[in-house]
Amino acid sequence: MLRHFSPRWLAALALCMPLASGAVDVNQATEAELDGIKGLGPASTARILKAREAGPFKSWADLMARVKGIKPAAAAKLSAHGLTVGEAPFKPAGTQ
Repeated sequence: MLRHFSPRWLAALALCMPLASGAVDVNQATEAELDGIKGLGPASTARILKAREAGPFKSWADLMARVKGIKPAAAAKLSAHGLTVGEAPFKPAGTQ
């Protein structure tokens, strides 16, 4: 079936595959990628990028401590919409 697709089309598909997973790591994301996460707008994205200038976020707890407005409830929603920290989803305290 793949023989019907041009190499150019397959290359474009391969580039989009990481985006298809929906995961966006806060330490690697561009401004546009962060803005694409439901629940993050320009102001929160700017706060994340500013805090990230001091170094990558080590954990969700680190992100919540350094970025005003992100608390456990918001972190859970952002994680459900694909945001990760170090490629890890948010896990509320007391869960494994």
